[in-house]
Amino acid sequence: MSSDNRSANHINCQNCGINQLCLPYTLDDSSLNKLDSIIERKRPYQRGDTLFRAGEPLISLYAVRSGSLKSYILNDSGEMQITAFHLPGDLIGFSSISEQSYQGFSEALETSMVCEIPYENLELLSGQVPSLRRQIMRLMSEEINTDKRMLSLVTSRNAEARVATFLLELSSRFHKRGLSSTEYRLSMTRAEIGNYLGLTVETVSRLLGKFQKESLIEVDGRFVKLLQINRINEIAGLSPIPCQKKQA
Repeated sequence: MSSDNRSANHINCQNCGINQLCLPYTLDDSSLNKLDSIIERKRPYQRGDTLFRAGEPLISLYAVRSGSLKSYILNDSGEMQITAFHLPGDLIGFSSISEQSYQGFSEALETSMVCEIPYENLELLSGQVPSLRRQIMRLMSEEINTDKRMLSLVTSRNAEARVATFLLELSSRFHKRGLSSTEYRLSMTRAEIGNYLGLTVETVSRLLGKFQKESLIEVDGRFVKLLQINRINEIAGLSPIPCQKKQA
């Protein structure tokens, strides 16, 4: 990456606020510098901008720096099925490695910044840095487990449990990023949530309204506040947990 590109972005792996969730985690300074040297940081993506399209050759993996994105596939009828929502620290593109071509689409939900990691360079570097290779394997394993949870959610739980679980999953993910686990903004629309959960937009809106009437949550536009975490856990079919607080 050129020095001009570095100075324009004023950020690298060492000072990135979410590097503990991403590839740099566990790397020493020397390995961090090697990783940073292959990463490209470009212009921000606006809502609706596409990182890649299905069928295009695998060129890069993408680490989300800020904002949020969605990944989706199109069925034979051209209908969208959202497969994931990505927050800062997430890596996008792992599912494309086996075929060496992107297996779906990835699109910004809002103004977002990503780190573009050329795959060939990453593959070469991971062979030289065992800790990086282990981190890649850990992140791939996490993605597999997330996909399994999503499949279980859609196939074995009712609509209320799906929406409750979705709210709790976001709560946990925001908590890991040092943000409030009880108050957050939904960057995705009700229709996108419904698509992801296998529900209609009307069902999602109705259940959010129901949860609000029961004083489980407060909803103000796209802002959500979780008021009764343990009750939401019960609806989701999970064990009650202590309310998480925003990290200092």
